[in-house]
Amino acid sequence: MKRLTLICAAVFGLLWSPAGAQSIEDAIEARLLAGWRAPDGSHMAALQLDLAPGWNTYWRAPGDAGIPPHFDWRGSQNLRSVEVEWPSPKALKQGRHTTIGYEGRVTLPLRIRPSAAGQTVRLEGEVEIGICREVCVPIRLDLSQALPPAKTQPDPAIVAALASRPYTAREAGVREVTCRLSPVPEGVKLTASITMGPLGGTEIAVVESSNPQLWVAPAQTRRVGDTLLAETVLQHINGKSFAIQRSDLRITVLGRGEAVDVQGCRAG
Repeated sequence: MKRLTLICAAVFGLLWSPAGAQSIEDAIEARLLAGWRAPDGSHMAALQLDLAPGWNTYWRAPGDAGIPPHFDWRGSQNLRSVEVEWPSPKALKQGRHTTIGYEGRVTLPLRIRPSAAGQTVRLEGEVEIGICREVCVPIRLDLSQALPPAKTQPDPAIVAALASRPYTAREAGVREVTCRLSPVPEGVKLTASITMGPLGGTEIAVVESSNPQLWVAPAQTRRVGDTLLAETVLQHINGKSFAIQRSDLRITVLGRGEAVDVQGCRAG
């Protein structure tokens, strides 16, 4: 079951023209896939989005101009935890900006841990995402789905989405990752050096911090031989001083149809 709510109603008028432009209801379809109960007691479900041609939505780190997704599962029953297993996104041009996200059909696997093993999970969620064509619109999806333990047959759509996740650093043959930190007037400059083979195409590095109070600027990425260099600046959203733990940094490298997920770095 799905109910779609426009969060910022003032934007709605921008989606219409005298010629009858596409409405927000036509731009996206959303559903929860019931998935299957795994032998370890976890349940693999998914949020599936179908975006109309020309529309896109965002990855967990959407870039400078994107809207980060937010998930609220507090209305659920028999639910201990939910983890989104993000498929590899791609870089999308949005005006002068590069955002990170998805087009077309998007399947986001949800790894669910029930509170009571062997019982049905009732997944109730409010998912806030942004979708964009010529304008970006924040919307809320109200979703619900029963996840019975008797379902044990894997769903091919979810299996395919899991297979499209970024490679780990080990799987991609990353040999070394270092991060150099230096103070700058606006915050802390981070220069990451990643020794790895090229992914093809234009490579982009996306840097994330585990601290939600830190804003990370889009990284300037370039390659020098076997080393990918990414430079960015981290700032506290309230202008406060802050410390950075290199082990808490996450760097995702995007290339032509592939991605690599790097967890942490050492001093360089």
